[in-house]
Amino acid sequence: MTGDRRYFCYKDVLPFAAMVTMECTNVGLNTLYKAATLRGMSYHVFIVYSYAVAAFILLPAPFFSSRSRVLPRVNISIVSKIGLLGIIGCTSQIMGYTGIIYSSPTLASAISNLVPAFTFILAVIFRMETLSFWKKSCRAKLVGTIVSVTGAFVVTLYRGPRLIWAQWSNSPSGNLGTSQPNWALGGLFLTSEYILVPLWYIVQTQIMKEYPAELTVVFFYNLIVSLLAAIVGAFTEPDSSAWRIKPDIALASILCSGVLGSCLNNSVHTWALRVKGPLFVAMFKPLSIAIAVAMGVMFLGDDLYLGSVIGATIISIGFYTVMWGKAQDDEVMNLDSSSMPKSPLLQYKDADDVDVERS
Repeated sequence: MTGDRRYFCYKDVLPFAAMVTMECTNVGLNTLYKAATLRGMSYHVFIVYSYAVAAFILLPAPFFSSRSRVLPRVNISIVSKIGLLGIIGCTSQIMGYTGIIYSSPTLASAISNLVPAFTFILAVIFRMETLSFWKKSCRAKLVGTIVSVTGAFVVTLYRGPRLIWAQWSNSPSGNLGTSQPNWALGGLFLTSEYILVPLWYIVQTQIMKEYPAELTVVFFYNLIVSLLAAIVGAFTEPDSSAWRIKPDIALASILCSGVLGSCLNNSVHTWALRVKGPLFVAMFKPLSIAIAVAMGVMFLGDDLYLGSVIGATIISIGFYTVMWGKAQDDEVMNLDSSSMPKSPLLQYKDADDVDVERS
């Protein structure tokens, strides 16, 4: 019985708690990054340094991973996929920050919640998810994704009357503005970013099947992104003064993003991708809107509006609808695996290996 509880904790409770924690962390890091860029820090410089910090922290990972367990031999397929992962990650980061420049972080927050829909579509295309409308679980995931995206747009585009007045708030009033130049171009860049994000999830999942060493893969990924961003930054930021970081909020943002974001966040996401699959990880993206609303009211003094409450409620309904569908799929898979006859050799097969084959 103790073994069943440990398995349940590792496979269900721990991934859920880890993903919620990471979404809270990301909201805090985005707030800190916004404050640093308002002081004049370049986002190209930010990407290079933050990913370099993460790579430096994870530098011992390849040595300890090879000693702690037996790993398959590194081949051309693994190296090429990690390189592809770095290209996707670097491109998505650059497109995302460029889109924010042309539009606004508000639009970026709205479009980011298209990640579950894009992930579900790509997972079906790559045959990682089966699309069977006669199954309740599939219909639940499809409807839940649509509802989550709808709630994200409600919380972003509709403000409504103010419910809680934060007297220390300095946030501007008014609904989502459309007066900023190149708004459509910014939306195009942001949409491109969030098409690449689920593609990153899928490629990372495939890498975990071939080379299940999370920290080692994340180390090489951070290193590749830092190098690629440095090459791009050499052309976009030729002024050497832009690369000198003062010991102020810019340095704090880079260090926190490198440690908590590029290092810890990518490691947790990679582990969750191996344990639960890409759709499970992507489904937590809409939850960031509700977390941002709560943290904005509690820590930043933002006013709370009716639209935020309605949108967060819709997001929660869609989120748990998808999670119910995912739980139904997992239950069916567990029943199928338990009904299979086992030989004495298969009884000692590692549980992680079984889960990797399912994902």
